[in-house]
Amino acid sequence: MLPDEAYLAWTNQSGEAARSLNMPGALLGTMGAVGTKIINANPANPRHGLARASGLTLLFDPETARIECIMEGAHISALRTASMSVLSSRLFQAAPIGVVALIGAGELARVHLAVLAAHLRDLAEIRIFDVDPARAADLLERSNGSLASRGIDLRLMTTAAAAIQGADLVLPVTTTTTGYIPLAWLKPGVILVNVSLDDPLPEVVLESEVLVVDDWGLVKADHRRLIGRMYRQGLVTDPEDPNGRRRGSPRRIDAQLGEIVVGSKRGRERAEDRVLVNPFGLSIEDIAVAARAAEIARRLGLGCTLPR
Repeated sequence: MLPDEAYLAWTNQSGEAARSLNMPGALLGTMGAVGTKIINANPANPRHGLARASGLTLLFDPETARIECIMEGAHISALRTASMSVLSSRLFQAAPIGVVALIGAGELARVHLAVLAAHLRDLAEIRIFDVDPARAADLLERSNGSLASRGIDLRLMTTAAAAIQGADLVLPVTTTTTGYIPLAWLKPGVILVNVSLDDPLPEVVLESEVLVVDDWGLVKADHRRLIGRMYRQGLVTDPEDPNGRRRGSPRRIDAQLGEIVVGSKRGRERAEDRVLVNPFGLSIEDIAVAARAAEIARRLGLGCTLPR
């Protein structure tokens, strides 16, 4: 069960945009995982020496509904996000992925670097661009040694266009709410994993040959992010809409990611297809990972017990 997320946004006394997301989920049956992920963020935090986002995951007893575990949530969320990017690259790649464009140089970018380096065997070059050159340079300094030892060249780019053009895999991990990636930047055969959800322009959604979302129900219900807005404008339609591929009709979602994983729907048809993956609605996977982490922690005697 994956209800709609609760979204709370406000402006603080410094005029900065802050927000809190509360995303519950339940995997009953043999898993028995029920809980919620809370992620709070302020994009201006790095200027004050703080991480942009922080969070907690709460796990509930499936029988009593009482809170039974509290754990830090941002690390699991970031690691799962990077893992989803690698999974998408494996599901849709038509040729070895040698060049990756990473747009944004925050904590999520750092986790992506580690996961990409560990799991993409043909990776030779990662291009980094951030609107804050100092932040990009800091990420390069912290990560270059470990990547160089794996034969991966980490390069700073002066523009997003320079990073993206010619890349096999494009990963925006930014805080923008304004699109800037046109279709012309994306080479045939590219995979764009739309991690931060608002970076592509609408033409990328409409004209990419393959369009996949993680959970269509949540994407459709969200009125803030790009594809949810396009659905409300009549530009995008449900995966099962029989008219979605006809000329003049809304762009139909080709599949949900889980359908590609289990093989009930096909992904890429041709090597030159441009693939857009929109990974939205993954909190239920965070709950699953958190439940497994809690199980292992109990077995190893880690953590501490709080009095009720």
